[in-house]
Amino acid sequence: MRAACATFNAMQSAPPHPFQEEKKPMEFTPTEQALLRIAQKNIPDTLTPYADMAKEAGCAEEDVLALLSSLKESGAIRRFGASIRHQRTGWTSNFMVAWIATEQMAEEAAAAVAAHAQISHCYYRPSAYPEWPYAFYTMIHGRSDGECLAIVEELKKTTCLETCEILKSVKELKKISMTYFA
Repeated sequence: MRAACATFNAMQSAPPHPFQEEKKPMEFTPTEQALLRIAQKNIPDTLTPYADMAKEAGCAEEDVLALLSSLKESGAIRRFGASIRHQRTGWTSNFMVAWIATEQMAEEAAAAVAAHAQISHCYYRPSAYPEWPYAFYTMIHGRSDGECLAIVEELKKTTCLETCEILKSVKELKKISMTYFA
C-alpha cells in the first residue's frame, strides 16, 4: 500500500499535463462571493431572479449580471440551465468506459467523443498502475444498456479507440453540484 500512496503523492506533485491550461485562480470580493454562494444553489424562481439575488447579497442587479456575464465569458461558468434528473426522464443506463489510449490517441479521439450528445464526460487520466492500462475515460448515457453498448461500438468504429473496460453504474450513491463558496 505504501508504494501506491507514494505513486499517488508523486502524481499530485507532478507538473500540469499539456491538456491542462495553467490559469491564475480568480479572486472574488466578499460581495461577489455572496453572489456566487446564491448562484451555485437554486436561483430564485421569481420574475426578477437577478434583482432578488442582488438584494440578498447587498448590491445592484447590474453587479449580478456583470459578474455572471464575465464568468461566462471567461469560461469559469460553462452554462446556465436546468439540472435534470436523468433517471426520472428515462435515461437509466450509464456506463463509465475506460479505454486503453496513449496521449496522442486521446487527443485524436477527444473532439469526436466530446461532440457526442450521449457522452457527458471525457477525461484523459494516465494510470500509474501497470495492471490498469486505461487512461481515457468516457461517461455514456442511454435509455438502455443496448443503447450504451451501441455507442461503445460506434466509438470503436469512428475513432482510434479500440480496447476498453465497461463499468456500468448500478446505483447512484451521491451526485451533487460542488459547493465552492460555502
